[in-house]
Amino acid sequence: MKISPNWLRDFVELQVNYHQLADEITLAGVAVEGISGEGENTVFEMEITTNRPDAMNHYGVARECSALYDLPLKPIEPKLPQSEGKTSFVISTEDKEGCARYTARIIRGVTIKTSPDAIVRRLASVDQRAINNAADASNYTLWEMGHPTHAFDLDLLEGGKIVVRRARAGETLKTLDGVERKLGPGDLIIADGKKPVALAGVMGGFDTMITERTKNILIESAWFDPTIVRKTAKHHGLHTDASHRFERGADYGATSLACARVAQRILESAGGKLQGEEIDTVARHLDLAPVELRISEVHRILGKQLATNEISRILKRLGFDLIPEPGEQQIFSVGIPSWRLDVEREIDLIEEIARLHGYDKFSNTLPAYTGSVVELQNAEKDQKLRSSLLALGYNETVSLTFISHQDAEQFSSAPVIELANPLSAEASVMRSSMVPGMLNMLAYNLNRGSDNLRLFEAGNVFELHNGESKESKQICLGATGGAVVTGVHQVARSISFFDLKGDLENLLEAFQFGSLHYDPQTAEYYHPGRSARAVMNGAMVAQFGQLHPDVAAARKLRQDIFVAEIYLAQLYTHSLRQIRYQSLPKYPVVERDFSFVFADSIVFDQIEQAVLALTLPELRAFVPLEIFRGGNVSAGSYSILLRAIFQSNDHTLREDEIAQWAEKIIRRLEALGGMQRA
Repeated sequence: MKISPNWLRDFVELQVNYHQLADEITLAGVAVEGISGEGENTVFEMEITTNRPDAMNHYGVARECSALYDLPLKPIEPKLPQSEGKTSFVISTEDKEGCARYTARIIRGVTIKTSPDAIVRRLASVDQRAINNAADASNYTLWEMGHPTHAFDLDLLEGGKIVVRRARAGETLKTLDGVERKLGPGDLIIADGKKPVALAGVMGGFDTMITERTKNILIESAWFDPTIVRKTAKHHGLHTDASHRFERGADYGATSLACARVAQRILESAGGKLQGEEIDTVARHLDLAPVELRISEVHRILGKQLATNEISRILKRLGFDLIPEPGEQQIFSVGIPSWRLDVEREIDLIEEIARLHGYDKFSNTLPAYTGSVVELQNAEKDQKLRSSLLALGYNETVSLTFISHQDAEQFSSAPVIELANPLSAEASVMRSSMVPGMLNMLAYNLNRGSDNLRLFEAGNVFELHNGESKESKQICLGATGGAVVTGVHQVARSISFFDLKGDLENLLEAFQFGSLHYDPQTAEYYHPGRSARAVMNGAMVAQFGQLHPDVAAARKLRQDIFVAEIYLAQLYTHSLRQIRYQSLPKYPVVERDFSFVFADSIVFDQIEQAVLALTLPELRAFVPLEIFRGGNVSAGSYSILLRAIFQSNDHTLREDEIAQWAEKIIRRLEALGGMQRA
């Protein structure tokens, strides 16, 4: 937003140069982000936050300067001639919720022409194009005091009245931009006796605009509900200077003053005469409740003893009323001005005092603290998993904690927690699974040309449990693409299920456990046969694998996608594995290979558990080397080559010992239905 510091001098006698003013007003919370021009043509580019519509104009910024430098603020006092006659024009507010107040004045006998040079230059300084003296008077007032107004050609208003109402079915309006708009029942409009003539708080109508033929004018100044204006503007895809102010909360008390100010400027530049008195229709009153302020609380929050008269000075300069006048009493009520809709609580007043007193005037001290730093219960485990994932080449990501109903149903069976005020239909419930967020992030990167991805996210998932919200922490991994280099010749290949399984095993090996096995009992959104779950000491701690092709196709994911979900509540019941030094054995390793044929229903986990159940103390490892199907192996079966590794800590193993253990392994594998191959 552009603000002319030269224009500010109309209201407050500033004694500082523009660069000093920019620095000091920025420190006070009204930020100047850039300065252009020189001398009287200097312009501030300001960033006014959405909660401060009162500062989105020159008078509002001048009020800030008045409080900052303790200078008098000149009031805006329109000088109007005595009106002539009476008016029978009627203002009716059918929608009292949408329009709390509507003020109007009538001027007859005007001459529409170019505005005076001073007005044109002022408007140009804030990048506003001059139109004519009537429209410019309205725009000038908007930038001067921040309240939107509008001027109608009175002779084009039918029925001798203005009605503020909701649009009716089938109604249309051609707005000032020349677009014919189909009105909806939610649109708040200004209508005359027969037709719509403006979108309330957004844009005027083309058919009643001021032209060179205009002789009589109706000036409108009103207060429209911010939510209703926002919905109307959004419905028509419009964002105007007027809607920008109304959507953030205009000044209810400024309608009469703004109307008079526009009338004054039209009379000065276009001539004419006022007809009748001001028409001020109040549908409902907007009174801001006073706020109690305790001097002791000001001192406690700010950590500094401010004089009561300093507190009083700041608040009065900003337009607040103090009841009663501060004296010896330490508690008093503060009346909130109609333009400060953002001030609702005592802490808001304390913030006003702090920023105008000057944040730089508070000493740099840390608050007193008598406790001690306590590490979170699972901080070490969190750090271990995070550092391991980063070392494995995964990048940490963060996604929204909201997902859609459809995703919640597809990726979780838990009862969901509905959001009372969702951002959109795609983010209407608290996430009950982290997979949708991970898939969205993978898709986002794939759509932008990044096809080799390793991502992980740690976060909470939420569900209803006996009517209460319950949350649990998980880690979700996502991977896709290639660039996996193997072997001596550095051959690139695509990521596979086994790459993800290896990464998961790396993570789980950091924990102390008795048994760990894998089975295929995964959720439906995983690819059957290319997914598994990890069961540690009888409890599932993770499930992982390739995303089901149907799910991938529905999300337009054209590459193979692999995901893993690690359930930290179950995993963290296990302690981290303590690394201990163990000297290298003195005696050699002995290996024995076994070739067996098994039915497809027998998985390696069953084979491994059967052999480990023998509890052979010298058995150091039992691993698969290769699997073969086809050839002379019958359908429904497979051949597997297994290797047992033996080693003793106290002697060199003898052949008879190894033969005895090998015989036990063979019998145990045959008991599983295996047939030893010659």
